[in-house]
Amino acid sequence: MRAREISSLALDSYQRAARVALSNHLVTATYPDRIALPLLRRWATELREDLLELFGYRLEVTETTARLFPVIDRLDDSQPARTSTERIFDRRRYAYLSLALAALGRAGNQITLSELADHVAVEASQVDGVELTTDRASDRDAFVDAIGWLATRGAIALADGDATGWAHNPSAGEALYDIDRPVIVAMFRPPRAVQHLRSVRGLLAGPDAPIDSDEADPERPDPERPVDPKETLRAVRRALVEQPVVYLDDLDSDGKAALAASRTVGEVELLTGLTAERRSEGVALIDSSGRLSDYRFPSTGTIAQVALLIAGEISDRVIDPDAPKLPTYPLPDADALIEQLDTAIPDGGIFGDLAEFGLSSEPRTVDRNPARQQYPLIEDSWLASVVDDLVERFGRTFAAQWQTDKNGLRLRALALLHRLRLVHSVSGGVLVLPVIARYRDVMVSVRDRTPQDSLFGTEQPASTEQTASTEFPEAEAQ
Repeated sequence: MRAREISSLALDSYQRAARVALSNHLVTATYPDRIALPLLRRWATELREDLLELFGYRLEVTETTARLFPVIDRLDDSQPARTSTERIFDRRRYAYLSLALAALGRAGNQITLSELADHVAVEASQVDGVELTTDRASDRDAFVDAIGWLATRGAIALADGDATGWAHNPSAGEALYDIDRPVIVAMFRPPRAVQHLRSVRGLLAGPDAPIDSDEADPERPDPERPVDPKETLRAVRRALVEQPVVYLDDLDSDGKAALAASRTVGEVELLTGLTAERRSEGVALIDSSGRLSDYRFPSTGTIAQVALLIAGEISDRVIDPDAPKLPTYPLPDADALIEQLDTAIPDGGIFGDLAEFGLSSEPRTVDRNPARQQYPLIEDSWLASVVDDLVERFGRTFAAQWQTDKNGLRLRALALLHRLRLVHSVSGGVLVLPVIARYRDVMVSVRDRTPQDSLFGTEQPASTEQTASTEFPEAEAQ
């Protein structure tokens, strides 16, 4: 491992470079900032070797881009594409993003927004269920969101005009973009042509990717063959940097042994500069600085504060000896999500002849952990009553939009807890995961702030502004 050879004076710089690569799979001259690419270029050789050795990731660094090609072990919906206003992309925006990226790959050095929209509209008309009509304001807004996502990452740069003006009135507004072709080329590099896959399993690593061919693919493991210990170690290390917490119950016997080894976690700590927190249920990397994490928790804001309070209430309910015993259930099988996604693959987009050497729609998986762990179920009705009580007690301190939208507040807060693997959302409630006990002793204090006297001695009306704050241990979600 090259990190061991780096001097203590330079190690912090190297760890910052590693965190940049792991948290931003695409780095350009301007994204995520202007110092990221020079930092990666400085440590390119060492990072390339360590990322491949520890995680099986491939890193490509050029003068204008750095691209990390990760190995995907499981489907993850916790990091969706977002607009500039933090709105999560819907299916239409994802479709426009993909079609715009394809159109830009065939364009010259510059393109106008209306011209790009025309290209995307033509391509969209050939896909069932996708349509871009520039006369429709909602379509224009979604298209501009997709273009903004590309611009943020440096794939295109605004040379003249205004995209917002075009979105408001395409006959009066226009925008001209410079195209950065190296970024376009680096941005979409799937490990396999998606037209050759009958299942999203083909994009995953490990034994969940079955082979539908007499000729075995040496790059894809056969579920019937023993797992390489090195690959097991890499999978565990990948989980440590990609998931907020790695539970032992998520792993098979080989994975549990790998996670228990101090060297496995120690190597990730050395590379990232993070500190591991071990508990009997698993391991979490604590990033108190926020340099690798995509979301800080606990945090400020109504959603984060309410999520923290709900976590405390859930923890108390689980261990309450006087309350009725909660029913327990295992976590849903990931195969259900895979099957749901597979049903959405358009048959017309698959190259039949080539797909015969791709993936079958019939999974051939090996159950490596038949004794599935059971988790307590908290029902939605109980959660709704908890949120009602929190709004009653602290609602005056919440953002105005959530004071009257209790249901929306509950859903957003639970979505955050699900994202952090503190709970797992299921139909009718949530399954409580062990790490939520970390926030069991949440204490709430309400600070009163009384207005100061006027500079001219005029008496002010008696009033008090109150805000809620929470006391909690510092922790960070990756």
